[in-house]
Amino acid sequence: MKNEQFKILLRFFKALADESRLKIVGILASQECSVEELAALLQLKEPTVSHHLAKLKELHLVSMRPEGNAHLYKLDSEALQNLSKEIFTPEKMASLVEDVSTQAWENKVLKTYIEGDFQNPEAVQHLKEIPASRKKRLVVLKWLVEKFEVGVKYPERNVNEIIKRYHPDFATLRRELVGYQLLMREQTVYCRLDKDN
Repeated sequence: MKNEQFKILLRFFKALADESRLKIVGILASQECSVEELAALLQLKEPTVSHHLAKLKELHLVSMRPEGNAHLYKLDSEALQNLSKEIFTPEKMASLVEDVSTQAWENKVLKTYIEGDFQNPEAVQHLKEIPASRKKRLVVLKWLVEKFEVGVKYPERNVNEIIKRYHPDFATLRRELVGYQLLMREQTVYCRLDKDN
């Protein structure tokens, strides 16, 4: 999500995180009102209502038109729909966390399941147990597949020996590596898949 859209979204949620502003939006969704009317309906002082309306106007959620000496406010449903189309899509919401690294979570999983320094390939490492959670298991399997070189063909016996260095249940881990498509199997020969292809 672009920085500007992120800021708009943040202002939107901050503006609507106030009970009075939410009520104003609700009232203005069904009718036009003046500051005086809104103050009476919400039992608030007029300057307070004006302050809330100013916050909503900054986001273009309410529009105002003069009528005599009064100003009438209404919800700008078109602006709300545009905001919804531009920002409130699953893809845009997911992009809110583009800069959040999954590495911290993966490191936490590996720290839990790997004995030894999992970041040092020279250190003695051992898998304590195979995680029951599929998501955690995938993290462990990605760590394990790093023990195989890309493009090298390994007979099943060699695959078993490599896995046994880290955990005694080599058969389960071998099946899981194939099941998660981290290793490719042709009869009894295995090959680590290139991540980029």
